[in-house]
Amino acid sequence: MMPRLLLLPLACLFAAVAQAGVLDAAQQGGALRVGLDYVPPPYKGGMKFRTPESPDTVLADDLAAQFKLKADYQGNAPGGALQALKSARPDLAITLAAEGDAPAGAVIIPTGYSAGGMAIMRTDTTIRKWEDLKGRTVCVSQGSPYVGTLAARYGAIEKLMRAPADSLLAVRVGECDAGVHDDAMMKELLKLPEWKKFSAQLAPTGRRNLVLQVRGADAADLAAIRQAAARWNEAYWAGVKKKWVNSVAFEVYLDQNVPDCH
Repeated sequence: MMPRLLLLPLACLFAAVAQAGVLDAAQQGGALRVGLDYVPPPYKGGMKFRTPESPDTVLADDLAAQFKLKADYQGNAPGGALQALKSARPDLAITLAAEGDAPAGAVIIPTGYSAGGMAIMRTDTTIRKWEDLKGRTVCVSQGSPYVGTLAARYGAIEKLMRAPADSLLAVRVGECDAGVHDDAMMKELLKLPEWKKFSAQLAPTGRRNLVLQVRGADAADLAAIRQAAARWNEAYWAGVKKKWVNSVAFEVYLDQNVPDCH
């Protein structure tokens, strides 16, 4: 039986842990648990490296690094980021939200990134509007928020690919009539001369913001996290987009061993 003298100190310890802020708990564990809508599979030797669809892992790593921690990716619950936070699995979550979304039980911190789904195609395409995707093959990648929406809204035949590079390569070689990805990234990609022939596009739709959702309202936590997020300004995002585009374009280049479809 546990000595009575130990009961009070242990009770106090448990209470202190329960009341500890998100960052205090993360420091104790050595990692910041970040909820993501999609957790990319870990890279293994021999695999082709693939840049994931969303830049949320970049934010997770940057945020953790600012607190001298490593990022531990956690999948957001099927019910969404808020449900994941309520279960206390991640310390905070990165997720997409429509303008004005403010779920009860979480504090929203902007990241400065927003995007809508943009379709890109060969310049000689006959697709002129989203409704023209009916019956056409459209590539999307794992982790994309557009998976399922193109079939449901427009009757497109969705082809799910491992990553953006695979989707875009399929467009280049004629396996897909269009590829749908974040317009924030696609607009930068289409500035590259090698993508001029694939610069036909459909205007972005379904724009949403990438945000941080933080459980609770610990004043010190919120101040520290807001300060960390403040560095995600226009210049920061310009660098992220440039790196994403260059990486994906290079991945496509390495895999493209057949000519562009004519």
